[in-house]
Amino acid sequence: MVAAPVRLFDCSPTTDGAAAVIVAPLERAKEFTDPPITVLETAQASESVALHARRDISTLDATEAAGQRAFKMAKLTHKDINMVEVHDCFSIAEICAIEDLGFCKKGTAGKFTADGETALGGKIPVNTSGGLKSCGHPVGATGIKQVCEIVQQLRGEAGKRQVDKAKVGMTHNVGGTGATVAVHILGRV
Repeated sequence: MVAAPVRLFDCSPTTDGAAAVIVAPLERAKEFTDPPITVLETAQASESVALHARRDISTLDATEAAGQRAFKMAKLTHKDINMVEVHDCFSIAEICAIEDLGFCKKGTAGKFTADGETALGGKIPVNTSGGLKSCGHPVGATGIKQVCEIVQQLRGEAGKRQVDKAKVGMTHNVGGTGATVAVHILGRV
């Protein structure tokens, strides 16, 4: 038992790892890859590090704020997103994240997931990479690793994990106790 009801295998393993992306102006990127992937929007939000200071222990206000801001600035809705990589450092974190990002209503993510809506072929495939619980959590590399998964999806290079007709993807990365959250929306050019 880690902290009831969370057990050891509900936690992502902290691992070594690395990830990298090359960021370039669009015209330059076209010289090196086809298709280039573009950052449609990125947003970050923060909240208190202290868990006891939060309005609700099952919600990260920073996730809600960053997600809403990214959607608004990109002029997109949830229906425009083909898949999302969320920060699932604990089993419950994926459930909380998809609710906080607005992919389903509060209190419904368990059923939403059990009904296959977050699976490959579902309404919004979540963590097609396997997420942190499957791939490990290389801490400083986690956010870029998520971006790499979305890029593979958008290029049609994800093999058996491929989301059909992927055009727009989202990443959600969390720092610390959820005190900082970054959301990126990426798309095919």
